[in-house]
Amino acid sequence: MRLPGKRLSLGIAVLAIAVAAAAVVLLSHDERAVTDPDLVTNELCIVAPATPYDPASGLAMFAPRPIPVAARCPVCGMYPARFPRWAAQSIFRDGAAHYFDSPIDLFVFLQKVDRYDIRYALNEVAISFVTDFDTGQWIEAQDAFFVHGSSAFGPMRDADLPAFASREAADALTRSRGGRVLAFTEVTPELIQSLNRSVHHRH
Repeated sequence: MRLPGKRLSLGIAVLAIAVAAAAVVLLSHDERAVTDPDLVTNELCIVAPATPYDPASGLAMFAPRPIPVAARCPVCGMYPARFPRWAAQSIFRDGAAHYFDSPIDLFVFLQKVDRYDIRYALNEVAISFVTDFDTGQWIEAQDAFFVHGSSAFGPMRDADLPAFASREAADALTRSRGGRVLAFTEVTPELIQSLNRSVHHRH
């Protein structure tokens, strides 16, 4: 049985309106999904840009700096200023800096800089610093000694790499809290991968 032309056209028009209404509902749902952190994947990290160098600070361009209170770690999203005993920082050749809440996050960042900040690459990192676990002073990361496997838990309350300016100070921690001492070059990507708990972080 054939439907009259007018009735068929009316049916198609009703169907088109229904499809359009459904599309509006789906788009509204998709907009929610884009802003819902539980539905965002970890393939792209969106972080605040590196903090520019301030000549008025009185500090040399590549000197370690006090961590701004509002600065966030580009790897885990935490606030490094809240964890001064563990904090680290990298300064780029243009003087801008990123701050980290722990040595592990610094190492994670250095393994793939452009994953966390597409404006930079590893060869643009001029210098990195870690905090001496005993004194709270900044030390160049490449000169530091790190303790792996001790009971000294980091900001996320799990294994981290407390840093020291001297081998003797690092050895002292291993005697009281276990672990083994590693130089900067002995902290391998495999070790960092085994310690990295920030795989599913959110910002």
